[in-house]
Amino acid sequence: MDNTSSSDQQTRSETLGDPNCPICAGVGWVHQDLPITHPDFGKIKVCVCRQADVAHQAQERLYRLSNLSAFKHMTLESFRPEGRMGLGDQQSASLQIAHNQATHFSQNPSGWLLFMGTYGCGKTHLAAAIANEVLQRGQAVLFLTVPDLLDWLRFSYSSPESTFEQRFEEIRNIHLLILDDLGTQNATPWSEEKLYQILNYRYVHRLPTVITSNQSLDEIEGRIRSRLKDPELVSLVKILAPDFRSPVREEQVNTISTLGLLTDSTFGTFNLRERENLDPNQKRSLSTAFRAASDFAETPQGWLVLTGPYGCGKTHLAAAIGNYRSGLGEEPIFVVVPDFLDHLRATFSPNSSVSYDRLFEQVRSAPLLILDDLGTQSATPWAREKLYQIFNYRYNAKLPTVITTSNELGEMDPRIRSRMLDNRLCSIYAILAPAYVNAPDLGRSSSKKR
Repeated sequence: MDNTSSSDQQTRSETLGDPNCPICAGVGWVHQDLPITHPDFGKIKVCVCRQADVAHQAQERLYRLSNLSAFKHMTLESFRPEGRMGLGDQQSASLQIAHNQATHFSQNPSGWLLFMGTYGCGKTHLAAAIANEVLQRGQAVLFLTVPDLLDWLRFSYSSPESTFEQRFEEIRNIHLLILDDLGTQNATPWSEEKLYQILNYRYVHRLPTVITSNQSLDEIEGRIRSRLKDPELVSLVKILAPDFRSPVREEQVNTISTLGLLTDSTFGTFNLRERENLDPNQKRSLSTAFRAASDFAETPQGWLVLTGPYGCGKTHLAAAIGNYRSGLGEEPIFVVVPDFLDHLRATFSPNSSVSYDRLFEQVRSAPLLILDDLGTQSATPWAREKLYQIFNYRYNAKLPTVITTSNELGEMDPRIRSRMLDNRLCSIYAILAPAYVNAPDLGRSSSKKR
């Protein structure tokens, strides 16, 4: 009875060469004809008939070690540096810069490369693409999310295959280490210490390392942050593009925010000269509102309220603020108040793909929220309560907010009005100009310059 295990048989078969090979006759190894003084005297080497297989086996081993099986489709070629439609110039430029940096680093890994940006912006794709590129050249790479890295170390305490010390040394000394999602780990004293020891070792020995994080540097543990701030070793790449993957974010862009429908509403297309028929007070109010909106777009702080009749230009100015900030890589949310409340009600449907809580929280805590047509919504108790909750949250958090309304402030919910009348936070500009009417293109102008 043959007691040889199948794994042993497979191992032996992998070491055998071509049975028809005239050099090794199928053994797979050959003795080298060297003088006795040669350092390789007496050593055997792989026969030429097996070199391709050996190279393939080595590549497979590196691939298993690298933990890249789930990311093999992420390459530099499959990355879209132009991003998706609708990105601002700075967002698209940041993607192109990140792609160029990743390409350059993959050709000659040296120093550290730090990708920072929101979830789904493309930083993991680029990190994995670097790993795949380097691995193809036969160099050892280890790609791990930081939580997985720490779990891998914890598991080694009970692993029969390797000790903690062996695994720890393997991570510290790997040719290229790629750590994805720094900052998402459970911040226990043990995890912080192990992570610091790994990164500090690689920092001292200047070993090639790629790190991705959605946190700001100020949020990262102090000792690690000090290493990441070293400009002589670390190249910092900030990706300004939004999340490509999130269905909730796509729902926000496509159905909640209507800013995409107003992309031509910019400060450059707001032509004050076309309104020469206005009286001095009307002109002055329009010019003042324009300057206030421009200043707010440069530095969004507090609340900006634009009041005036339908078609006077307040929606154009509000959208111009949103488009300006979007061009800087930010993600303002622009909603028409009645439409937002309709979307919010729709989340109660069992067929809704977006939960009420997530949608409400997105709008309530948006870094910049633009609320158009406040006062035209249905004045139900539920609607009043939801709006008050949004206003009150943003008032207490002092979050930048732009509001347009054709109503008198006296017609507002008293709780909301009291927040809007706080001149420490809120600036109100009344546009006295009548509805803008451009005779040759009445429909477009009236719809875009409320």
